[in-house]
Amino acid sequence: MYILKCNDDSYYVGSTTDLTRRVEQHNHGEGAEYTKKRLPVELVYFEECRNIKDAFLREKQVQGWSRKKREALISGKFDLLPSLSKSKTLVSTSSTNT
Repeated sequence: MYILKCNDDSYYVGSTTDLTRRVEQHNHGEGAEYTKKRLPVELVYFEECRNIKDAFLREKQVQGWSRKKREALISGKFDLLPSLSKSKTLVSTSSTNT
């Protein structure tokens, strides 16, 4: 799983089996449509995973994160990750028996 910083200051999250080749592809306009319009890109973070399935699952997880949470990951501030999680409000329903 990897994170690229694009020329417009946005982030792109992806996964691959060959990181060097994939970053080169992105910078040559052969990557995702998203990065083609935001060249050049810079590799700012990566994690090695046991297999491509795990990398893809991690990619999907990080794609759902806020910009602030991604930036905490990139900068190694792992202790901030839990507090940057999106809060989920549980909706409780009550029924009244009549």
